[in-house]
Amino acid sequence: MSIGSARYTFGADEHVFVELSEEMSLEAFFKGMAITNALAARKVPGVTEICPANASYQVRFDPDVIAPDAMLALLQQLESELGNASLEIATRIIEVPVFYNDPWTHETLMRFRERHQDPTATDLEYSARVNGYASVDAFIDAHAGSPWFVSMVGFVAGLPFLFQMVERAKQIETPKYLRPRTDTPKLTIGHGGCFGAIYSVRGAGGYQMYGITPAPIFDPAQSLPYFKDFMCFFRPGDIVKYRRIDRAEYDAMVGQVEAGTFTLKIAPVQFSLASFLADPTAYNRSLMEALR
Repeated sequence: MSIGSARYTFGADEHVFVELSEEMSLEAFFKGMAITNALAARKVPGVTEICPANASYQVRFDPDVIAPDAMLALLQQLESELGNASLEIATRIIEVPVFYNDPWTHETLMRFRERHQDPTATDLEYSARVNGYASVDAFIDAHAGSPWFVSMVGFVAGLPFLFQMVERAKQIETPKYLRPRTDTPKLTIGHGGCFGAIYSVRGAGGYQMYGITPAPIFDPAQSLPYFKDFMCFFRPGDIVKYRRIDRAEYDAMVGQVEAGTFTLKIAPVQFSLASFLADPTAYNRSLMEALR
């Protein structure tokens, strides 16, 4: 898939916004990762913030240190140098436990049925039907059966947006609610359009709700071992593999979180976009072997 040339836009005096593609794809995401990583490695004087996103990125700079035209020229140079590069990244795969069809998201979604496309069905039932699955269990198996890329982190602190690592025809796609809810439980596993998300805090939301994880992903106190580097756990380029758990496992893990002993299963991996595109199913299996 060719994603063409990027579109550059200045945002006031201190930002350049770069749109790499009009639609999300792993190719667009990796191109953005390659460019923003290369920019960060150069430690350009005047560049104060680099923010990668799903199919775009934004750079904040000090125009008194680097002129806008020079900033733009540098980004265009990086696009030219890296646009057709073999894209590989050293990253990590993380197993995230999920209690699907839990009572808390179920209670919430039932309070907001008038805002939903199908008030007679739960979010899982609706999502299974519109994606062609015969049952909720089959849909959950598909949701948890393949890994997901963290394409960006934001909107609220620590919230990851996730892109399913399967062939485009097999991707789960489900519209958001017709009108957003005013409540979503903390750590809800949600889905809207082609993106998954994990709600890092309780609040409003419009994504379909599938379950909940006991694993905190945003902790200003950095109380658990995996927060030792930063209060937001996820970063762009992470790979997430969901693992289905039951109520007993969920309760036990919540107890570990409260005791400060909970940890996530994390393994380092080297991801090659070319190898993935050659055989996504086999490559995903090899990635997930790292968690065994």
